[in-house]
Amino acid sequence: MKLMKRNLQPVHYCLYADRIPILDDDGYETGETKVGYGEPVKLMCNVSPATGYAQVNMFGNLESYDKVLITDDMDCPIDENTVLFIDKSPEFKDGKPIYDYTVRRVAKSMNTISYAVSKVKVS
Repeated sequence: MKLMKRNLQPVHYCLYADRIPILDDDGYETGETKVGYGEPVKLMCNVSPATGYAQVNMFGNLESYDKVLITDDMDCPIDENTVLFIDKSPEFKDGKPIYDYTVRRVAKSMNTISYAVSKVKVS
């Protein structure tokens, strides 16, 4: 079963890239790291307006999520380390993405992939 085109909406995501060492003023590593993400990628998918009983069963007992994304792109690389821009455009501050959702759980079926996502506040 394919998704209806009229139900698709654009979502941007950034994949986890690597841990980046933090440098001091002299250019030496401090021993601390920050999370690095790739460039934003556009994905057309179905975004649910809210959680519901069917989604709770789909992801087991996980109830702490806000929306469900569904795509029929079986090669979609989104995983639990991915950050999402759903209700806003991709935005960066000092090279760090200012995203509004994170992926909580991934559920693959034969023809679709469903993602349980939670709203977060990043500043």
